[in-house]
Amino acid sequence: MSHEIALSFLDRPEILEIIFPVVYSPFYFSSVSANSLSSATTHFIEVEEGIRIGCGFWTRGKKFPTVLYFHGNGETVRDHDWIAKFYIQIGVNLFVADYRGYGLSDGKPTITSLIRDSHTIFRGFKKLIEEGEYEPKLFLMGRSLGNIPAVELAYHYQEEFKGLIVESGSANTFRRLWGYLDSSERERLSREKFLNKEKIKSVLIPTCIIHGERDQIIPVQEGLELYENSGAADKDILIISGADHNDLMIRGHGQYFTKIEDFVKRNS
Repeated sequence: MSHEIALSFLDRPEILEIIFPVVYSPFYFSSVSANSLSSATTHFIEVEEGIRIGCGFWTRGKKFPTVLYFHGNGETVRDHDWIAKFYIQIGVNLFVADYRGYGLSDGKPTITSLIRDSHTIFRGFKKLIEEGEYEPKLFLMGRSLGNIPAVELAYHYQEEFKGLIVESGSANTFRRLWGYLDSSERERLSREKFLNKEKIKSVLIPTCIIHGERDQIIPVQEGLELYENSGAADKDILIISGADHNDLMIRGHGQYFTKIEDFVKRNS
């Protein structure tokens, strides 16, 4: 795949430590155990020989829609054990995928593997849905870093999904890294179709953007820019008042899950 070669220039130690702190940062501490999930089935998807990605699947039932979810860079699948119950309550099955080196997954992540693995994870997820005889009412969702694989899959496989949800996502993909890049590298990111705001122009399936008004990590302007550039005729945006990057689900809990429930039900 051409994007593998194109993105390899970003796979440098100083960049990887920022993007994947769970694996690379000496200052990252997680109190969350990587043990098996208490209320989900654990699945492994092999992305290359000897490298398996751990995933959690929380289910309401085979007749309900299913969300393929990619999480933020400081989280693991295990962190979603308490969150999943809210998806179950609104009638949604939740399938959460980790990244290399996160949770029960093998290997170490790179930006190249983040995007490449998303394609293999999608194929493994789809096989699981088909073999389990779940309704093929599938949605994509990405939070923070997870918006990169989510938009990537929507861009390539939108005919397979009923809708796309982006929470705390970035229109200008890798913008936080631009200080680590020289002018030619920054120009390359802007020129080629790496940026989510460029990919999402071609994503025509229903799209929902959720963002915190006071997000200090990925400013709300990024979410607004994603919404403005979305090619979907059916698109919606929820800005949660007073919310930052990591508290919007709590601060705007009712709005957050009502929006997701309405979006999924309307498009299933």
